[in-house]
Order: sequence, then structure tokens, then C-alpha cells
Amino acid sequence: MNAMTKLRVSMFVLALTAAGQALAQANLEINTPAIAGLQASMQQRHSQLAGLYASGAVGLTRDGNVALRDANAVPLAQRQQVNSLVAAENQDRAALYREVARANGKPEWENDIRATFAQRWIQKAQPGWYYQNTSGVWVRM
Repeated sequence: MNAMTKLRVSMFVLALTAAGQALAQANLEINTPAIAGLQASMQQRHSQLAGLYASGAVGLTRDGNVALRDANAVPLAQRQQVNSLVAAENQDRAALYREVARANGKPEWENDIRATFAQRWIQKAQPGWYYQNTSGVWVRM
């Protein structure tokens, strides 16, 4: 490795370390009226999603969203409703990640906050639910 490559690698490692330390300082439990509203909306929707998670129709994605994993697990007449439910959930999740970053005064942390929440959602998943592993493969809890 030449000197210039070593310097670039060193700078990259320093940047990653700084980003990790900065995110470690983020308050992921921060609460604002916007965050509270998003959480309330998501909580109301969860009762509708819980059965879909349990059936395997819907799963948790590795990027902090939910996805229709198995359309065949949803009767044809209900698929549009489920797709709308998933879209609304993902819209609220995106807004939540953005608001948490903004409330911490670090909007540039949004992607890191998304990744952290994605891990948390998966850790809280119930037995039988599906999630995507880091390779994007669906795995059952």
C-alpha cells in the first residue's frame, strides 16, 4: 500500500469512528410533539400489522421499513388495503427517523438513526415474524 492509499484508509477509519461516536451520543428516546404524533400513529396501526407479521405476509426490512413479504398470504380482496397500510407505516417510519435526527440537532444522522432503529425493530420482533438479514434474505424469528 502506498503512502497516499494509507492516508486515505486512515482518514476513512477516522471518519467512521467519528460518525459512530457521534451517533452514540444521539438521544434515540428524544420526544417532541412531531415524534409523539408519529409514534401514536404507528401504535394505532400496529394492531392491524401484528396479524400480518404473525402470518408472514409482512416482514421487517433491513433498512427500517416494513414490506409485503408474501402477497399470497393476503386474500386478493385485501391486498390493496395491506399495501396502503404498509405504505402509511413506511411513511411514518421515514418521518420518525428524520424527526429524531432533527430533534438531536443533527439531520445528517438520519441514515444512521434509521439503521439503529432497523436493528431495534428486529430485536423486538415476536417469534414467527420475518425480517431481512444483512444480506436481504428473509429469516423467520
